[in-house]
Parts: sequence; structure tokens; C-alpha cells
Amino acid sequence: MSALDVLRGPLGRQLSIRSRPNRHDDDKVTINVENVEEDNMRYCLLMHYQEGGEIGLTEEDMAPAMAAFQAYADDLSAAGVLIGTEVLDSVVSTTTVTGRNGTAEIQDGPFADTKEKLGGIFVIEVDNLDEAIKWAQRNPANGWGSIEIRPVARTYAADRGWYNP
Repeated sequence: MSALDVLRGPLGRQLSIRSRPNRHDDDKVTINVENVEEDNMRYCLLMHYQEGGEIGLTEEDMAPAMAAFQAYADDLSAAGVLIGTEVLDSVVSTTTVTGRNGTAEIQDGPFADTKEKLGGIFVIEVDNLDEAIKWAQRNPANGWGSIEIRPVARTYAADRGWYNP
């Protein structure tokens, strides 16, 4: 499959994506597929923090944080912006696969050794980056880690194939 075939998408139509230089207010990505314009953007809120077990926290210690995440997820859902969320298992259960040297290499544990780990993800659909920032600021993990906001470029669904959300 050529790069042009990929750009045409599963239905063979040319996709044209343009974004404005200002990533904040009135930020739009226009996807021209039969003159359809999407106003909402999909963002991943990637939560990076030290794992509770690494710093000696028990399940009981983490209960207030879990309740805060429950309330946060409920708020996102009530606002109609939540697409999905996942909490990742500890990095000790990570397996990293790479083929950088021409052969598959399998490593137990994370590839990068850092204090803050990717602990979970919220996928939201909002009007612009400013709205995503507002939701990221409300994320409970801000109290002990950081929230990386990354726009979703493409997504996959079994019934649609690859598409721009």
C-alpha cells in the first residue's frame, strides 16, 4: 500500500488535514471528506506519576486518590466528553519489544528508567486545546505527577478501519 493509498483512507477518498497555527481558542482541524467539517478534537490525557507501591503507599493510602479519579471520570462522562479511560498495571509487569537492530529484542520492564511512569490515559473529545487543558488541570494526578495532552491523529475501529476522529 502506498502513502497516497493511506492518505485516501479505507474508502479511497482523499483526506485533507489542516490546522491553524494557534493551538488554543478556535483551534480546529478540518477534515475534508465529501465536504464534512469536524469541530471537535480528540485528545489523550496521559498521566505520568510515581507508582504508589514504589513510594510505599498501600491500597488504603491510595483510596482517596481512587475516589478522586472516580469523581473526575464521572464529571467527564456527565459533560459528554469522555471517550474512554484505562489505568495501566505497574511497570514491573511491562514487556518492551524492539526491532531496532534488525531482530526482535524482548526486555522485561520499561524501556526508559524514569521516576514518573505512564500510569493511565483518559481520551476526551472537546472543542479545542484550551478545553483539554481545563480538563487536564482538574485531573487528580496533577497533585503528584503531570498530565501530558496529546492530540489524537488517527484511530481504528473494526467497523470503520483507520479514520481521523
